Amino acid sequence: MNFDQIIERRGTHSAKWDNMEAFSGISPDEGIPMWVADMEFRAPEVVQRALQKMVDHGIYGYYGGNDSYLDAVQWWAENRHGWLPPREGIYVTNGIVNGLQLCLQAWTKPGDGVVIFTPVYHVFPRLIRAQERVAVECALVQRGDRYEMDFDTYESQMTGNEKMLVLCSPHNPGGRVWSPEELQQVADFAKRHDLILVSDEIHCDLTLPGHTHTAMTRVDPSIMDRLVMMTSATKTFNLAGGHVGNVIICDEKLRRDFAKALASFGGSQNSFGQVMSEAAYSPEGAEWLDALLVYLAENARIFEEGVNAIPGLQVQHLEGTYLAWVDFSGTGMTPEEVRTRIKDAGIAVNDGISFGKGGEDYQRFNLATQKVRVEEVVRRMRAAFSDLQ
Repeated sequence: MNFDQIIERRGTHSAKWDNMEAFSGISPDEGIPMWVADMEFRAPEVVQRALQKMVDHGIYGYYGGNDSYLDAVQWWAENRHGWLPPREGIYVTNGIVNGLQLCLQAWTKPGDGVVIFTPVYHVFPRLIRAQERVAVECALVQRGDRYEMDFDTYESQMTGNEKMLVLCSPHNPGGRVWSPEELQQVADFAKRHDLILVSDEIHCDLTLPGHTHTAMTRVDPSIMDRLVMMTSATKTFNLAGGHVGNVIICDEKLRRDFAKALASFGGSQNSFGQVMSEAAYSPEGAEWLDALLVYLAENARIFEEGVNAIPGLQVQHLEGTYLAWVDFSGTGMTPEEVRTRIKDAGIAVNDGISFGKGGEDYQRFNLATQKVRVEEVVRRMRAAFSDLQ
């Protein structure tokens, strides 16, 4: 597990590298990509062996007989997160975004409101609006170097037209690992307003040392009739190209609704994604992940200390994910000037405005890369904002 090893990804159909110039105007020859949320690390060896077995077999037909995959999903959830998903309630989708699209189809109709806590993963509002639903943006409140929820304000935003709440737990882009008490508040809010609660927990394994993720299923048994869980191995083990996700539902009525939406999708399961995920959800995969989390924590320390030393910049303290969320409002600069300086420094990042209300003064940085690159980004940031120091 040599996370320091630089792996050449240019010219390998990598969205992060090969689309960087089109996305940001920064050449991959000089730039450092810190935008797309995948990692610069090879997947665990146990995954490589599983893929090699497929290659050696040489036949890549339709996937079927996924009992061993379901075993792995159950084993991982029970051993890493203390809950056992109902086997009959695990639905395999073509990734979490596809899972959310099916949830919207199953439980909302055009014109319905869908609550999201912004700023949040930029695909949420985009997908909600593409499905002709209304994204109800409930802004998170920054207190110190972290986000908190403000349910008194959210209450005033409800109109009765809302049908669903989509939670990002842990939170992307803010890096919060929500406490059990905060999650209970979310559950109570969903009950008060009769909302289907979709809990996207794709980052649940990426909690840094000192923090513990709480699965929403463990918070409040009374919400099972409205709760939909979404998990995946893709973020945890850098398997995003495998496009596989799990939609997990305990309630029988909700299962019937979702199964109907899934049948209408007409897709078939991704064999490569399930083979990779099954291999990763194992003791060997867990050992790799434990080492990764230590490495990511050190990257976060280097980045936070270095960037926070620049006057006017504030990094939200990273509790989970590998995505750093930086507040530039203290510089007094316009978002456009901030973007220009970062671009001129050769760093490709995600613009905060794309994450919805409250993200205007922020930029998101992906720290899942080699430590030497994190150190170089800090150096470039200090140079880019040297007039503030």
